Amino acid sequence: MSLRARINSPEETAGRGEDGHLVASYRAKLLEEIDLAEMSSLAAAERRARLERVLGHIISREGPVLSTVERSQLIRRVVDEALGLGILEPLLEDASITEIMVNGPDAIFVERGGRVEQLPLRFASNDQLMQTIERIVSTVNRRVDESNPMVDARLPSGERVNVVIPPLSLTGATLTIRRFPRSFTLQELIGLGSLDDHMLYLLAGLVQARFNVIVSGATGTGKTTLLNALSGLIPEGERIITIEDSAELQLQQPHVIRLESRPPNVEGKGQITIRDLVRNSLRMRPDRIVVGEVRGGESLDMLQAMSTGHDGSLATVHANSAEDALMRLQTLASMSDVEIPFVALHDQINSAVDVIVQLTRFADGARRITEVALLESHGSEPYRLATVARFHARPMTADGRVHGAYEHYPLPRRTADRLYMASQPVPQAFGIAQSYDQLATREAR
Repeated sequence: MSLRARINSPEETAGRGEDGHLVASYRAKLLEEIDLAEMSSLAAAERRARLERVLGHIISREGPVLSTVERSQLIRRVVDEALGLGILEPLLEDASITEIMVNGPDAIFVERGGRVEQLPLRFASNDQLMQTIERIVSTVNRRVDESNPMVDARLPSGERVNVVIPPLSLTGATLTIRRFPRSFTLQELIGLGSLDDHMLYLLAGLVQARFNVIVSGATGTGKTTLLNALSGLIPEGERIITIEDSAELQLQQPHVIRLESRPPNVEGKGQITIRDLVRNSLRMRPDRIVVGEVRGGESLDMLQAMSTGHDGSLATVHANSAEDALMRLQTLASMSDVEIPFVALHDQINSAVDVIVQLTRFADGARRITEVALLESHGSEPYRLATVARFHARPMTADGRVHGAYEHYPLPRRTADRLYMASQPVPQAFGIAQSYDQLATREAR
C-alpha cells in the first residue's frame, strides 16, 4: 500500500463519530504538509518520528487546546492509523500480552499471564479491520481475499499471524497475533514454577548425554519456550540445525543454522515443507536437529534421523499425555508418502525416542512440566514408559491459584548407565531403580 493510501484511507476513520472526524481531519492536514517522496525514503522509526513532530506543530498552530495527555493521545492515534495498525498498536507494545485475538470488528480479546480477557475496544467497521489485515499480510508479501481466505505467516518483528476471512469465517474477518516472549533459561522457568531444581539437573544431564527428547503438550502450554530453554544446554561446539514453520527459537550458540518452511505463493507454487527441510538437514552434517513442531510426514524423517546417528535431537508434538505423544508420532509418521506398516513405525519410535517431557497449562494460566517419562521398550515390544518425575496438582485455592508438588522416582539402570558414560551425574533426588520389577511396581501405583 502506498504512503498516500495509508494516510488518506477514509474507511479507517469511518464510524467513530466526532473522534473519527478529528483523526480524519488531522490526517488530511498531515498529508498537506509532508513531502511524500522524502517520507518514503525514511526508515519506519524515522518516518513515525517525523510525522509525530509535524503533527505536533499543526496542533500547536491550529488547535484545539488540549492537555498534555490528550495531545499525546491524539498524535499517537493519528500516526497509528496512518502508518501502524490503529487500535492494535498499543496492544503490540504491551509486553504483558502474549496473544491478540480479533473475532470480527466488535470483539477483541487478549491473553495476559495465561488468562484470556476481552478488551473494551472495537474496530470502526469491518472495512477498517480488513484494511488492518491487508496491511499486516502485505508486510510479508502475502495477500488475503476471497480466493485466498486463509493466511498463516510470521511478521518481520517475529509475531506469528493467522487470518481467516469470510466465507470461511462466519463471524467476520478473524485475526490472531501470537507474540513470543524472550527466551527463558531453565533456571528462570524454575522461578516461574514450571519445574524444580531436581528436574533441571536431570534434564541438563539428558540433553548433555545426547538423549533424544520429545516435548509434548497442548496448544499454549509453553512447548516452544521449554524447547528453547533445553536447547540452551547443548554444548557450544556442536553444529545445530533448527527447523520451524515460523521461526521462534532463539538459540545462543555460535554454530546454529536456522531453517524455516515456506508456504506456496499465490500461484500455488514454491512451497517448501518441514519435511523437505528435515530431509535436507541430514545432508548438512548436523550434530543436533531441533524441530519446532512435527505435525505431518516429517515425523518419519525425524525419527529416522534420531535413530541413525543424530542423537541428542529435540522436537515438539501436540499431545495431551506422554502415552498420547507416542501414538501421535506413530500416526504422523504414517502420513508420509512412504508406506510403512504400523508395526515398523512402532519399532522406529522405540528405537528413536528416549524422553517425553509433558507440559500442561492449568486453570490459573500456569504452565508446568507435569511428567518426565523415559521410553524403556525395545523393538516390537508394546510402549513402556518409566515416569521419573511427576507434578501432583492440588485443588485450586480461593485466590484462583493451582499449587502442587513434584515427586521424583528412581531412574532405570540403562538410563543411569548412559548418563555415567557421558560423565553426567544421576541427581540424588532420583537415584537408580534396582530392577524392572521396581519400575513396574511404581507405574502400577
